[in-house]
Amino acid sequence: KDIDVLTLSDVETIQGEPGNFRVALSRKARYVDESACTGCGACVVNCPTRNFVQVQEKARTELAPEFKAKVVSIIEHNKRRDGPLMPILQQINASFNYLPEPVLRYVSQETGYSLSHIMRVATFYGSFSVVPRGKYVVHVCLGTTCYVRGSERLMDKFSDILKIRPDESTSDMLFTLKTVRCIGCCGLAPAVMVGDSVFGKLTSKAVPEIVNKYRGR
Repeated sequence: KDIDVLTLSDVETIQGEPGNFRVALSRKARYVDESACTGCGACVVNCPTRNFVQVQEKARTELAPEFKAKVVSIIEHNKRRDGPLMPILQQINASFNYLPEPVLRYVSQETGYSLSHIMRVATFYGSFSVVPRGKYVVHVCLGTTCYVRGSERLMDKFSDILKIRPDESTSDMLFTLKTVRCIGCCGLAPAVMVGDSVFGKLTSKAVPEIVNKYRGR
């Protein structure tokens, strides 16, 4: 009963004889060796101090007014479905033409999906965009069939007329130029998709007419 178990201590000196001695100790401050920590939490449970571990709560994400009403409505409409993430992202993408980062953080907060998982989904599918893009997205197919039939020349023509390079948008945010590997219309090669419309068997001469068609809308 007179024995104390001491940890994190070094013996400095021992004076006396067996059964009657004094020990001088040098005690160290308690710490956790991060390289050896397994995260089991036993140190917290058994710690003799009166301090309590306090985890700082994450601040809640609040949406800007231009997003809030629409995003809240989309989440409420879908969150009770099985696998609600895809329809939520699809409807947000359709509403704003891209997936704003603050909105994705809010979706994570309200649905329980981790932000990293949401970002993986948002960046995997070509139909999604995490940066603002034009009202009309021009997809020029550079797949093998379209490429050998001259789709690279179509890309150059769109780039010259719109004065942008692939993955860029016009200053008026009317057009965004993208490349794709297939749009499922090999029989119409070379093919281009603008929004949901497909234009097949194109030549460079047809590009100005297509651009003017959408500029006039």
